[in-house]
Amino acid sequence: MEGKDHLENLSYIRSLMESSTRFISLSGLSGVAAGFWALCGASVIYVLSDGGFNGLAYDQRPFGINTMVFELMVAMAVLALALASGYFFTARKVRSTGAKLWTKASLNLTINLAIPLVAGGVFCLILMYHGMWVLVGPSTLIFYGMGLLNGGKYTRNDIRKLGIVQIMLGLTSLLFLKYTLLFWAFGFGVLHVLYGLYMYFKYDR
Repeated sequence: MEGKDHLENLSYIRSLMESSTRFISLSGLSGVAAGFWALCGASVIYVLSDGGFNGLAYDQRPFGINTMVFELMVAMAVLALALASGYFFTARKVRSTGAKLWTKASLNLTINLAIPLVAGGVFCLILMYHGMWVLVGPSTLIFYGMGLLNGGKYTRNDIRKLGIVQIMLGLTSLLFLKYTLLFWAFGFGVLHVLYGLYMYFKYDR
C-alpha cells in the first residue's frame, strides 16, 4: 500500500509541475470547430470563385468583389470564427476544471504561437503587395505549422506533431499550386477535425 501511495504522490507532483509550465487545458473541441470553419470557408471559395484560390481564378467576381480580395475576406472570417470558437471551448473546459485561463503557461503558449503567426501574416501581406497571391496559401500552412511547433513547448506535445505535418503539407503545396485550395482545406480543415477529435477522446473525456 505504501508503494502504491508513493507512486500516486509522485504522479500528483508530476501533474502539478506539468500544469505550472504547460497549458494543458486546450479543448479538443476547439480544434474540431476550427476545422469545421476552415472546411466551410474552402467550400465557399470553391463554389463562388469557380474552384480558384490565391488568384488562380480571375474571371469570377463573387458579389462584385475581386476574386483575390474575396478569398482574403473569407480566410479572415475563418480565422476570426476559429479563434472565437477556440476561446469559447477552452474557457469552458478551464471553468469546468476550476483552473485559470490566463497563467504564465498560457501566456507563454500565446506569445510563442503568435510570433511565427504574426511574421507569417506580414510575409503574406508582402507577397500580396508584390502580386504573388499564388504563394499565400502554402505560406499560411508553413507559418502556422511553425507556430504550432514553437508554441508546443508550452502545451501537450501532440500539437508539435500537428505542426510538423502542417509544414510538410505547405511545402508540398508549393509543388502543386493548382491544388492549393485542396491542400489548404485538408491542412486547416480535415487535419484540425481529426486532431481535435483525437485530443477530445484522449484528454477531455
